[in-house]
Amino acid sequence: MVAQVLVADDDPRHAEVVRRYLAAEGHEAVVVHDGRAALEQARRLRPDLVVLDVMMPGLDGLQVCRTLREESDVLVLMLTARGAEDDLLLGLELGADDYLTKPFSPRELMARVRTLLRRSARGTPLRQIGRITVDTARHQVTVDGEPIDCTRGEFAILAAMSEQPDRVFSRSQLLHHTRGIDRSSTERTIDVHVLNLRRKVEVDAQRPTRLVTVYGVGYKLCAGSS
Repeated sequence: MVAQVLVADDDPRHAEVVRRYLAAEGHEAVVVHDGRAALEQARRLRPDLVVLDVMMPGLDGLQVCRTLREESDVLVLMLTARGAEDDLLLGLELGADDYLTKPFSPRELMARVRTLLRRSARGTPLRQIGRITVDTARHQVTVDGEPIDCTRGEFAILAAMSEQPDRVFSRSQLLHHTRGIDRSSTERTIDVHVLNLRRKVEVDAQRPTRLVTVYGVGYKLCAGSS
């Protein structure tokens, strides 16, 4: 899939390296160097993917991600020099689809980009699981007939689990579906996605009956849920 990609990074040399690798794979890349410019260009261009550095002047990447997620479902791949788990979890809670910590190899970045774009382009049939409907062709989820907003990471979890209702998926299996195989071992991030999904699909998120935990194993989407 050839895509339009917005690269937001305050380091011009680093941004240029990313742009060249994207261009080498046929993507159209636009580069900006601060958060406000990132929002302006995202609104103007409506890109397929935003590669977003956390540490930028003006608005930082987390603020930009929050605003983007309020306005669209554009793919967001966050880059940061921070290595703390709290920063990673915050980025995912704000709706980032993937997260890569600096320093990283450009080849790894491009592998993440390909995974995100490939997953975004994949179309599959409409699925009904209890009161939850997952339409992967239109990237839509409804609960009791009412549409809900999902990040792409959350949607990928529902799409994967809806293929095999009542099957128990481990965190590592869901991580593969949502982010590809990740050497940084961040399976706990799946818990964040599941927690956010329960707030959206459950009658009572504290007593889930639709997206349930199988202790010591993982999660399953219950076909007979009400």
